[in-house]
Amino acid sequence: MDILKSEFERSYMSDSQANNKNKKILYAVIAILAVLVIALGVYAYNLSHRSTTTIVTAPTKSASSEKASSSTKKYIEGKDYKITYSNTNLIDKSTITKALDANGLNDINDLMDTSEDGGDMAKVEVYYNKDKNLLVERLFKNGYKGDEDTTRVVYDITQGKIPDNGADTNVYYQPSWLVYTWEKLAK
Repeated sequence: MDILKSEFERSYMSDSQANNKNKKILYAVIAILAVLVIALGVYAYNLSHRSTTTIVTAPTKSASSEKASSSTKKYIEGKDYKITYSNTNLIDKSTITKALDANGLNDINDLMDTSEDGGDMAKVEVYYNKDKNLLVERLFKNGYKGDEDTTRVVYDITQGKIPDNGADTNVYYQPSWLVYTWEKLAK
């Protein structure tokens, strides 16, 4: 019976089969694109909702300056913390601020945050070594004893970064003058 089909029927059937094949290809391309769009959406969502935490244990640039604070509390200078500049005739405030920004120590919310991924700081002291043009930052976590700092970070003002030479920070510390103090007032 197939032999008896007209030329029109044979032509129509081959066009229909070609259309079905094209439809299958089109559906496959659409499905692949949909999977890619969903995968990219999930990836973008994960990137935008990823949090970073940093524990300051070595003189390295802190990523905590880049993370968004999860706290909505607004801390008030004079009530919750106090900032004191001294010896401003030796170094200007903007240089100190630049060094504190480079190390994430200008983020008051992070300094006050007592959670595991927060700064949990009680005090930050910055000393200026004029001979070497360095700032030595002494960090005191809550619960520190006496004059023992928890961490010490050196910032090279000339290079605009933390020197990566692994030397003992005590070498940079003397002779130096106290130029900045941040203290937590709230208990």
